[in-house]
Amino acid sequence: MNALLMSEELEIINPPNLLKSKVKTGGPGAVDAETLGRAEAAIANMADQYLEWVVQDIERISKAFEELKAADTESTPAKLEVIFQVAHDIKGQGGSFGYDMMTSVGNQLCRLIEHADPTNPKLTEAVGVHIETLKLVIAQRIKGNGGKVGEQMLMGLEQIFKKTTS
Repeated sequence: MNALLMSEELEIINPPNLLKSKVKTGGPGAVDAETLGRAEAAIANMADQYLEWVVQDIERISKAFEELKAADTESTPAKLEVIFQVAHDIKGQGGSFGYDMMTSVGNQLCRLIEHADPTNPKLTEAVGVHIETLKLVIAQRIKGNGGKVGEQMLMGLEQIFKKTTS
């Protein structure tokens, strides 16, 4: 199964996030343009809050990582589960607010934790690289897919995944 996952190319699909295409306007049961405009403005305002939320998530995942580094072999799976849950949250929110790289890196970190042997000594270091990448994306405010830099980052993380899970 791992060989199959590694051989497939990652395709990120970013559907348009336009309320107008999702909401009926005009006629019975429709939302008027003014209400639709207010809803779009509310979502745009939440984008600013996303940075606050994700910084809190990065603090949580960083703390969990420090605990992972100090963990004994027996408690490693529980520490990895905490990291997985925060990465899963990051993965779910990033693309909604224009930070597609956060979604991609969070997804890659989740995949790593799912597929790697928790006793692999390389795993902790690999998890750390993913967390540092999340920090970098936010520190540099890398929106969208990150262009060429984002592509290189994801290719590097894929290499780490392959080395850690094989």
